[in-house]
Amino acid sequence: MILIALGANLPSRFGTPEETFQAAYEELGRRGARVVARSCVWISAPVPVSDQPWYRNAVVAVETSLSISDLLAELKAIEADFGRELRERDAARLLDLDIIAYADEVYEAEHLTVPHARAHERSFVLYPLQEVCPAWVHPVLGRNVDALIAALPAAQNIKKIEGCAE
Repeated sequence: MILIALGANLPSRFGTPEETFQAAYEELGRRGARVVARSCVWISAPVPVSDQPWYRNAVVAVETSLSISDLLAELKAIEADFGRELRERDAARLLDLDIIAYADEVYEAEHLTVPHARAHERSFVLYPLQEVCPAWVHPVLGRNVDALIAALPAAQNIKKIEGCAE
């Protein structure tokens, strides 16, 4: 299972973050990463805490023949095409796309670590991931998504958007 996390807290030319996600799902398919499952959209406080707008977050499972590095290149190209400008770390953004897992592979390169280095610490990744792949086991930590969620600090504010059809 190849898992990609989406995040946004600013409107884009597509509209709201939720509308941006819909456009991103379609663009992923055009770029060789067909979405086979997707989570509801979740709302979460910025990490680290700041005065920027709350984020919308989701996770998708995709099928692709792209390698990890080629998939990363496509994700960065989508972000750029959607108008993301790389500024300071943790800045508000139109769209953020991160590879969370690429099957059970463990991959380390200068600009990419898979599984994502901080996914297991983030409610805004784990809750949507649990919807898409409830049996997922972190290939390095050997812990399933339920155990990772149970270990999260209580201070991470997150809620599912009401009316979401899973």
